[in-house]
Amino acid sequence: MEWLSAENVVAVGTALLGIVASGVMVWYERRVPRRKRIGYRVQMDNPIGDDVRSGRANRRLGLFDEAPGMSDATLVLLRIENDGSQSIADNDYTGRELHGLTAVFTDRTIRGVSVTQPVGTDHLMDHFTPAAGLGYDGNTLRIPRVPLNPRDHFKLLVLLSGGDVGCPIRLIGGIRDGEVHPNRSATPDDKAPLFSRASRLITIMLTVCVVTLAAIVVLRDDSPPPIGCARGTLTVTGSTAFAPVAEEVATKYERDCEGAHVTVDPHGSTAGVRELEATGLAAKKGSPAVVALSDGPKPSDMPQLRENRIAMSVFAIVVNNGIPLKNLSTVDVRRLYRGQIRNWKQLGGPDLAVHLVSRDANSGTRQVFQRRVLKRGEIANSSVDCVHKDDPAAPVIRCELDSTDQVLTQIAELPGAIGYSELTLASGAKGLHTLDLDGHPPSVDAIEHGTSDYPYREIEYAYTYGQPPADSLASSFLTYLSRGNGQDVIRTHGHIPCWTPEGLKLCA
Repeated sequence: MEWLSAENVVAVGTALLGIVASGVMVWYERRVPRRKRIGYRVQMDNPIGDDVRSGRANRRLGLFDEAPGMSDATLVLLRIENDGSQSIADNDYTGRELHGLTAVFTDRTIRGVSVTQPVGTDHLMDHFTPAAGLGYDGNTLRIPRVPLNPRDHFKLLVLLSGGDVGCPIRLIGGIRDGEVHPNRSATPDDKAPLFSRASRLITIMLTVCVVTLAAIVVLRDDSPPPIGCARGTLTVTGSTAFAPVAEEVATKYERDCEGAHVTVDPHGSTAGVRELEATGLAAKKGSPAVVALSDGPKPSDMPQLRENRIAMSVFAIVVNNGIPLKNLSTVDVRRLYRGQIRNWKQLGGPDLAVHLVSRDANSGTRQVFQRRVLKRGEIANSSVDCVHKDDPAAPVIRCELDSTDQVLTQIAELPGAIGYSELTLASGAKGLHTLDLDGHPPSVDAIEHGTSDYPYREIEYAYTYGQPPADSLASSFLTYLSRGNGQDVIRTHGHIPCWTPEGLKLCA
């Protein structure tokens, strides 16, 4: 369906992702940041002493060198902040003790504490008194119930001894309707990240979707459809030899022209032409939406049919690979199809009976063969299965099949078989090979360049009943086939387009 194009899917997906992301962010803003939160981070944990456990040797002067117990001393800077969106009062701390929070420095002993606060928050210092709970014992530091507005913070510079740099540091305590949690470790006075990890992820996803949508829009093929596209339905019938071309062109036309539906239903050139005439006679008025392809001109008793010369088609005589001959004269071909040659050894070939595998009377390929090579009709049919002779009086075994594919399959399987086919189909078949006629190979290039008198060739006609309206699907399709993109398809399948400089001469 058209609305399921890649750009539409990406656009809808981006919109849905944006809506979901917006909803998530609204929920996040209402639920998470609005909770009361105290975060803490260790901004510094450095050795003062020269204890080798720290992994970093130091040199000391003055008090650090003179005071006792400094050989394994460390300095820790602990930042405590209100990183939620609500203020925290002294009664929001849930502990039963006088103090509000407890910092535990694992495996180390506290030797001294200094409290600092940013400019403009001098009022916080009033809470850092022993009477308010400030104190330490061993590895435990008691922190008072300090009220903090959103983004307020204070820092504790703690002198410790014993233990290693990097030993775990924990802040213990509770906040009513909130939490105490560790933040990302940072250097002193680092600012908190502008975006959270969730925000960054959502931003990246939305950016990727938008860039993908932009790339699809920029790189997609916006070339306009062919001029003269028409909507509706059309049936293409007739030649089975030219059917591969018609099928591919129909597919391309439907892809390029929205609203067009072209059905290819080949039954043979003669059958297709007569079907077109019958449909036209039955129609009350106008030209029916039917195009008949024919290997050669229509019968003279159909004046209502209007011809369009599409291509020059080249055909070939084919034989089973058990027959090593590469060339036959037209005289010998005529003798074969009059039943005068019954065994291939009469032409210098193997001792094999001749089996003539022909097309039915509706075939344009057969009519071209009779008109261009035999100069007369073929002898009567004498076999149903192409193997056994049903008529004992017949000079050779001859059968008729409904399509080119059936003919090629039968010849490839039947020793001594000979028949005829459109050249491209014959060239791609296995178990058989084509024959030259009078030394002329069945070559499209040689015929197109005028260097060959190869006789087994014919103009491919497309017939309509009368002149279809200029804006009809039949008229548009014929233009597309003969003068538009269909020319490339015609050439790909081994035919010569009539509307090329070389084709105009051949199709004249």
